[in-house]
Amino acid sequence: MIEYRTLSKDELCVELFKDFIRHQVVTKCRRRENNEWVIKDAPFIDDWTKEDYKVLVSCLKNTLASGGFVYAAFFNDALKGFVSVESGLFGGEQKYLDLTSIHVSEDMRGQGIGAALFLAAKKWAKENGAEKLYISSHSAVETQAFYKKMGCVEAQSYHSGHVEAEPCDCQLECPV
Repeated sequence: MIEYRTLSKDELCVELFKDFIRHQVVTKCRRRENNEWVIKDAPFIDDWTKEDYKVLVSCLKNTLASGGFVYAAFFNDALKGFVSVESGLFGGEQKYLDLTSIHVSEDMRGQGIGAALFLAAKKWAKENGAEKLYISSHSAVETQAFYKKMGCVEAQSYHSGHVEAEPCDCQLECPV
């Protein structure tokens, strides 16, 4: 049985991710070219190193320290998924809150964990004054299919910091 709960700053450490498998084989990506979305061959393997996990832990601690939301899924006491949303509305009348991460361990994908995490993020965002979640999303076709299933569409207003940091990401939004 999957257990879902909010994470605290004190439990965030690299060791928390010891049973988490961030591995994704990407073959095709969705890219914007000449104002149109196209599917392109862009093969690579996305795999996190120990250093990536250290950066992640630091980012998630910062999310909590600034009043944001970090929520997780556990199976047999092992972390198998997580989502984070930053505090602080942006985007003018869009009233966005930034969904900065959502990941499910490779061994647990396809079981509804991502959807449950996403819905929890939407609920928290709504309770904190947002009208929409903003997502700067990995452009992998499978990732885009997940967000489309969750009701996401292209963002009406782009966050320039996200576009500059990850120019190949798809900028999305979802009503809360």
